[in-house]
Amino acid sequence: MLLKNKYDFKKKFYRLGKMENKMKQEMEKYFDRLWPINRSITGPGLRDSFDIISEIIPLNRMKFETGSKVFDWTVPKEWSVRDAYFIDPDGMKHAQFKENNLHLLVYSTPFKGKVSLEELKQHLYTLPDKPDSIPYVTSFYNENWGFCISYNEMEKLPQGEYEVFIDSEHYHGCVDIGEAVIPGDSNKEIFFSTYMCHPSMANNELSGPLVMAFLYDRIKQIKNRRYTYRFAITTETIGTICYLSERGMHLKAHMLAGYVMTCIGDPGNFTYKQSRKKNCIADRAAKIILRDKSQHSIIPFDPGDNGSDERQYCSPGFNLPVGSLMRTMYRYFPEYHTSLDNKEFISFKSMEESVDIYFSIVEALESNFIWENTVRYCEPQLQPRGLYHAVSYDTLKTWENSSAAMLWLLNYADGKNDLLDIAEISGHKYELLANAASKLHKTSLLKIAESSKNEKSSQ
Repeated sequence: MLLKNKYDFKKKFYRLGKMENKMKQEMEKYFDRLWPINRSITGPGLRDSFDIISEIIPLNRMKFETGSKVFDWTVPKEWSVRDAYFIDPDGMKHAQFKENNLHLLVYSTPFKGKVSLEELKQHLYTLPDKPDSIPYVTSFYNENWGFCISYNEMEKLPQGEYEVFIDSEHYHGCVDIGEAVIPGDSNKEIFFSTYMCHPSMANNELSGPLVMAFLYDRIKQIKNRRYTYRFAITTETIGTICYLSERGMHLKAHMLAGYVMTCIGDPGNFTYKQSRKKNCIADRAAKIILRDKSQHSIIPFDPGDNGSDERQYCSPGFNLPVGSLMRTMYRYFPEYHTSLDNKEFISFKSMEESVDIYFSIVEALESNFIWENTVRYCEPQLQPRGLYHAVSYDTLKTWENSSAAMLWLLNYADGKNDLLDIAEISGHKYELLANAASKLHKTSLLKIAESSKNEKSSQ
């Protein structure tokens, strides 16, 4: 039986045309709307952001009530802010929350009163090595109040009495999670996760949700999808822990491959952090596509501080096949967790390229089969089937392309290797091999093995 169109690589690996400018423009419009919102791990800013991103990726909302136990954690109170600043002895306002929401220590308790400069400085956070930037500082699980300002501004504060005003509130509420699913022919799932819990930062906050949303838009246009696609927008750490308390066992049973999307909007080269499993199909697909398409680096799984939500997905009890595809990794760009991580730092062209790379991984996963050669002894004769050039001169010109790819496939299509294996062994581009496999299948020289390495590899 020949491949149906839905598994025909040439038809599957379609392109959506020259829509680059449109995507970049749309991304920028959404970025500008999302940028000023004060987001944190809970609160109205998070819900407002979900409302905006839901215009692209329709999110179903999950809520986890304050005080609920989620594994070893407790869902915190919600936090919201109306205004915050302090006034110096000369009557000048500083650290105005309404001008830059990074100025307020995240989860700051309310405070109104007068303090000396010495006492105020105990509640000021600066970066002496980046003296003109505002740091991003949090105090999620420890009651405290404070402000974040540039080091240069702090050094100029005059002696005297300061008036502090922080109009914030902690109250019983919930942690919100957004989820969307695109169904496919199989209940095996490809999973994408990102977070939306930082105030005004670009690469470390908005790049992940925007790339996810536009990837969702691309995937939903694939006809006859082989796999089901699940998308989750959480709040980092506590939100993902909440999400896993609800979906963890389902993901453990159904996830084929998963990716955490973060820091994906700067102009740097791609970085892929492997899963805890080291060589699951998520890792293999990402490494082959990056090898074929982009300058990149591969780094091992790291459960220490130098990590994001993959730490939760790859915790020992779940041990899910989840890696993380980024550009410049968090902590490795100087703008990280500062006011310098702004619109000028990111590139919407880079974000569009990130969508393309993720979509290429999706295409690879969709088309990755274990093949069997139907001619087991010696090579089949390709020329009568229109698969080999009649004149050897033509063969020389194309040897590095389809002819060589077919011979590699016919040799390694033994019912044990999938297409990703053959791409790694041969060094040929995945797309070239997939096109060759489609041709060989149409002439009945290859058949799809009954076993599915894809679906075993996540176990």
